[in-house]
Amino acid sequence: MTELSTTLADPATTKLPRLLAGLEGRRPVSLSEHHERLGHAPRLDSAGLLAEIERSGLRGRGGAGFPVARKMQTIVAGPTPQAVVANGSEGEPASRKDRLLMSRAPHLVLDGAVLAANVVGAEEAIVCVKRGAARAVAALLGAAQERADLAIDDVGLTVCEVSPQYVAGEETALVHQLNAGPPKPTFIPRRPFESGVAGRPTLLQNVETLAHLALIARFGAGWFRELGTDDDPGSILITLSGAVARPGVYEISAGMRLGRLLEAAGGSTGPLQAMLVGGYAGRWFAAEEAVDLPLGHQALGSLGGTLGPGVVTALPRGACAVGETAAIARYLARESSGQCGPCVHGLSAIADAMSEIACGHAAPGTHEWVTRWCEDVTGRGACHHPDGAARLVSSCLQLFAEDIDRHESGRPCIPPPALVDLLPTGADERAAAGNPA
Repeated sequence: MTELSTTLADPATTKLPRLLAGLEGRRPVSLSEHHERLGHAPRLDSAGLLAEIERSGLRGRGGAGFPVARKMQTIVAGPTPQAVVANGSEGEPASRKDRLLMSRAPHLVLDGAVLAANVVGAEEAIVCVKRGAARAVAALLGAAQERADLAIDDVGLTVCEVSPQYVAGEETALVHQLNAGPPKPTFIPRRPFESGVAGRPTLLQNVETLAHLALIARFGAGWFRELGTDDDPGSILITLSGAVARPGVYEISAGMRLGRLLEAAGGSTGPLQAMLVGGYAGRWFAAEEAVDLPLGHQALGSLGGTLGPGVVTALPRGACAVGETAAIARYLARESSGQCGPCVHGLSAIADAMSEIACGHAAPGTHEWVTRWCEDVTGRGACHHPDGAARLVSSCLQLFAEDIDRHESGRPCIPPPALVDLLPTGADERAAAGNPA
């Protein structure tokens, strides 16, 4: 991954970057540097800030893109006391954006967590970080101590390491862990907004979402909407990896065409075959189609895709798309929490069949069974884990139909694929930025 290349900029007057402005070094921004650049977080009344968030149209940046104000209003209307959880677990293997924010701009994340707690009336905000993300944990702990030493917050801040499992970042799984339970999701009521951490109504938001909230509180909804679209306002962080010249984390205007992002990253390293958009729960798009894709929740959703946690991976021509998909399907089957039939049996069967196809050992027509299994598991799990896996595999079967036929005819790709080559490389502090305005 290339180094962060943004220049120090005032987010109030510069359209991009916003979240990534001033993060040139590899160390976390200190509290004094944070305040020098952005000023102190304003002391707004909770109703006024909630109204501003609603006007901003801010959507969650963790995957689903749910309107933040609507989620907050549900918590505000519920019983007290409440809790706030900042979700930085980042279980998506191809994502680096949350760790980048937490390790380099921890005070922006903590500002957002404190402000969210003020809106919903919570006395505690818990920041969850995936176990093993050492730099992010150290940066957040150091930032929390800086704030405690100066007593600048009226909310208790806790940094908690959580399971690195793929499904462990799902909101109910996260709550279970914080309540000393297993990191497994559930569809049994009650939901976290009704009964979450220690039985309290709990607001869960992704750390990028909270960082945006901290900027909206300072600069307002109108400023936030200067970027993006009516449906997807503001900027978003995208982790770009694979066959591109400068892979890394980019801040772009929501709705930007994928082709423009590729240009900002120096273009591809060679002819591309396809793009995986939305991460492991996303879908494949043909390279020639992908360049015109608008990177936004609403736009991709209308095309049967998802922005997910903001992940785009470029697949070079000559790579085995069937093998790459089979490897991801195997990973997703292994990462099941093991408590629902669609995951335990359905994803395993899909992964087994895709592996047989990729290796050239499957009988002709095997993909038809896989298509049916994908339909059967969708919408039937305790969480949306089977849905994402089915979306990915189904897109492979549709887009690479000729390759599937060739593999089922006993002519697999040689040599076998290596999925790791497509993933972001380098430590948490390494990121690309550019300024794809």
